[in-house]
Amino acid sequence: MHPTSTELPTDGQVTLSGQVRAPGWVSAATLRSMPQREMAVSFECRSSGPRRHYFTGPLLIDVLQAAEPLFDPAERKDRLRFLIAVLGRDGHRAVLSWGEIDPEFGNTAALLAVSMDCRDLEKEGPHLVMPGDRCGARHISQVTDIRMCADDRLWV
Repeated sequence: MHPTSTELPTDGQVTLSGQVRAPGWVSAATLRSMPQREMAVSFECRSSGPRRHYFTGPLLIDVLQAAEPLFDPAERKDRLRFLIAVLGRDGHRAVLSWGEIDPEFGNTAALLAVSMDCRDLEKEGPHLVMPGDRCGARHISQVTDIRMCADDRLWV
């Protein structure tokens, strides 16, 4: 049984699990120590209209690569089988493919943001930021859990 968002720590840590060699927790300090990207993002929110925010944080792909995904690095297309599930404290979820964030394929510069509009997110937790999305539905606030898995179970 997987933990729900309310069973996870409240100190801004994110668990990385699934098909990775180095599962574990990633702290806000670790995220801040990684190379940072800055970006302004605009999207349409169904309930509150147009939104614009400024984010800073590491690329999601860098965070995931540090966990050492279990794909064969010598086989370029092997990584295209992997899915990334992101869970926020409020239960909001999104699933991404490795291919959409990989620079050799979709090259979406997804962030695991540690600040929003110059406000530190350490206590509440990082946000998943998907630049280019017209709607902000894949923006996940207060990320608590990121899991990687291959698509193998889809084909049995």
